[in-house]
Amino acid sequence: MNNIAVLMACPISRYLEQELENSFKVFKIWQFEDRNQFFNTHGKSIRAVVGNATAGVDAELIESLPKLEIVSSYSVGLDKIDLVKCREKGVRVTNTPDVLTDDVADLAIGLTLAVLRRLCESDRYVRSGKWKKGDYKLTTKFTGKSVGIVGMGRIGTAIAKRSEAFNCSINYHSRTQKPNLNNYKYFPSVIELASNCQILIVACSLTEETRHIVNREVINALGQKGVVINIGRGLLVDEPELVAALVEGRLGGAGLDVFENEPEVPEELFGLENVVLLPHVASGTVETRKAMADLVVGNLKAHFMNKPLLSPVV
Repeated sequence: MNNIAVLMACPISRYLEQELENSFKVFKIWQFEDRNQFFNTHGKSIRAVVGNATAGVDAELIESLPKLEIVSSYSVGLDKIDLVKCREKGVRVTNTPDVLTDDVADLAIGLTLAVLRRLCESDRYVRSGKWKKGDYKLTTKFTGKSVGIVGMGRIGTAIAKRSEAFNCSINYHSRTQKPNLNNYKYFPSVIELASNCQILIVACSLTEETRHIVNREVINALGQKGVVINIGRGLLVDEPELVAALVEGRLGGAGLDVFENEPEVPEELFGLENVVLLPHVASGTVETRKAMADLVVGNLKAHFMNKPLLSPVV
């Protein structure tokens, strides 16, 4: 397989690069200043593309690669891949589900605790020497709160199970009610869900239907004591509305791992003590990133050896 040309759409991880280079002829698009020249020279030889949550495969790229057979994405989300065009061209698509579920769910709970118990601010309080002048203010507990989860897939379900350990009541919204989750309450709209929970955790996939699924109405329904936790995609939440609600005190707090225009983050959030900001690291552990890379390579090898794909999407 060493003569099979694979295009990496962006830098991902050194481990993944090495694993790909051990089995394939790898082209790294960011190393070519003149991309038109690159596609003119190598476009007809590329048979696979590896992308991630930020650099996927759009219709223009697919048209530039007439021999493209498979897109193996180093992510669960597929919003950066033109699935319609892939189906039209007969291009297979894979992603990396399951292996990152635990890490993302863990981080959702961590963000919730960090916001409610003001962990980051407490840390700064100690480091600044303020503790010597008096005890830190009281915060609010997580145990017993009502949790609303937007998207009850693998990750949403894992978040729900973890929340149960804190004796939280679990409510959810998804495209359809899940018949096997009778111990959780289903709400047919996100506004109804927000009206009946204290913590709203956004864990659904980004599609045209879910873009800004958490909007002004949802935020207002959650209320001034409510908290938004987003470990899905930045565009699931109307960011300007979220910022305005936090600044104006119409929302109690937020824990955000994702943003609309990463790595750009609204500066208005930097001075807010009730907001915890992370640089899109929900799956960012050594163990999980290695498992994701192995799954990317495993899908490519399976395809080119005419074996069943490990995690097919298209």
